[in-house]
Amino acid sequence: MKVNNAEFIISAVGPDQYPTDALPEIALAGRSNVGKSSLINRMINRKNLARTSSTPGKTQHMNYYRVNQDMYFVDFPGYGYAKVSKTQRASWGKMVEKYMEERETLKLILLVVDLRHPPTSNDKMMFDWLKHYDLPLCVVATKADKIPKTRWPKHIKIMKQELGVLPGDNFIPFSSELGLGREELWALIEDYSRLNEMEETEEPLEQGEPEEVTSGREAGPDEETES
Repeated sequence: MKVNNAEFIISAVGPDQYPTDALPEIALAGRSNVGKSSLINRMINRKNLARTSSTPGKTQHMNYYRVNQDMYFVDFPGYGYAKVSKTQRASWGKMVEKYMEERETLKLILLVVDLRHPPTSNDKMMFDWLKHYDLPLCVVATKADKIPKTRWPKHIKIMKQELGVLPGDNFIPFSSELGLGREELWALIEDYSRLNEMEETEEPLEQGEPEEVTSGREAGPDEETES
């Protein structure tokens, strides 16, 4: 996907601040400092639109980034950062859970994990929760450039096994430094967005309305025939 325009829109703390333009939303979940902001910057080919930090727990709101006037990336607060108060963590958790359960414009959730290490207990919990509620999901295993390429298959196998990723589940190794996985991830995002657009535009037949039958007869004088 060619990105012509990308901009930060808002740091939202609740539904009353979410955009109302009904554009598709792609959410990013993951532990603190796993590289969600770097992933967004690589996807939109910008260096510093999504601010990165070496300090875990910096993202404390749901940050909205609009891309090409077509969609949003929504960066969730990172989970699992011990120095954040229990009250604050509980508040973030409720906000994110409510969003994922009720947000109609949510099209896909990217669960961002660190390919270098086995998934944390919080990663496993998030994956299980998303699968339980049958939410659209892709695991993005970032920081692949930090390990030798020859060891990627081993790390991918461990990550999939410990999370419980099944054949057919979406899983993309990614590197914000190298751009590895960028095109594959954009293709997946576009597929999910198009799929939902098609479902929304399909109009069911009214009760009792017969389906049009075109086979077995010639087209009338005002009808077009397929070429």
